[in-house]
Amino acid sequence: MKACVTISLVQEAKGGPFVFWDDLPRAIRKGKELGYAAVEIFAPDVETLVHSNLQKLVAESNLELAAFGTGAGWVKHKLTLSSPDAAVRERGRAFIRGFIDLAKLYSASVIIGSMQGRFEGSVTREQALKWLAESLTGLGQYAAKAGVGILYEPLNRYETNLLNRLEDVVPFVRSLQSTNIKILADLFHMNMEEANVADALRQAGGWVGHIHFVDSNRRPAGLGHTDFAPIFKALKEIGYNGYISAEAFPYPDSDAAAAQTIKAFRKYAK
Repeated sequence: MKACVTISLVQEAKGGPFVFWDDLPRAIRKGKELGYAAVEIFAPDVETLVHSNLQKLVAESNLELAAFGTGAGWVKHKLTLSSPDAAVRERGRAFIRGFIDLAKLYSASVIIGSMQGRFEGSVTREQALKWLAESLTGLGQYAAKAGVGILYEPLNRYETNLLNRLEDVVPFVRSLQSTNIKILADLFHMNMEEANVADALRQAGGWVGHIHFVDSNRRPAGLGHTDFAPIFKALKEIGYNGYISAEAFPYPDSDAAAAQTIKAFRKYAK
């Protein structure tokens, strides 16, 4: 397992659960200094990263680039893959395809979380899931050609009413006509939705492709009431060797949050 830390460059997401904010060069340097193996980046669009000297920063730090988040597609641009408007769905897919093209350069994955959307009004859950499945299948196939993985993140009930628990997500992902889509298991969302987080991870097994490491109150691991020992035991049992990514509030500040998370990672991932 490898420690990873999140960096957000999305102004519209200010106040959200990302450890580092705004200053990409400093965040990468600090991550390296603290002993992280990788970074996970959330940007407003691909163009922002293209003009950020990202390749140089990553090369100089010798850190891996684990994944790109696409949440700005919803937060900033109001695009979802389950919108009843076909044009909105296509703009959403185009937005994500841009990140897939970028991810190819770094052997990184692409996260689809808030862009999954929700069903409401006259749209049924079944119809919204059908639109989502169609989009994910196409994106998965596009990403496969680029050698890029897709990470689908189930969210809690307050953020989506489509799929919230791993037991529901696994058959959904399995049904997609794409073999490179895995599940991002976020421990904050799981704490709200799963009866037992460790058991849910065991049952999902090899479908787990990425972990968001955060405590029950969305503060850094160790500052809430989550018992991480059985969770890491389950991850070891299923042979998980991917990223354990700090996606938490910068509490009390970014540097302290990053330091607290790497401390917790070393405690439980040993």
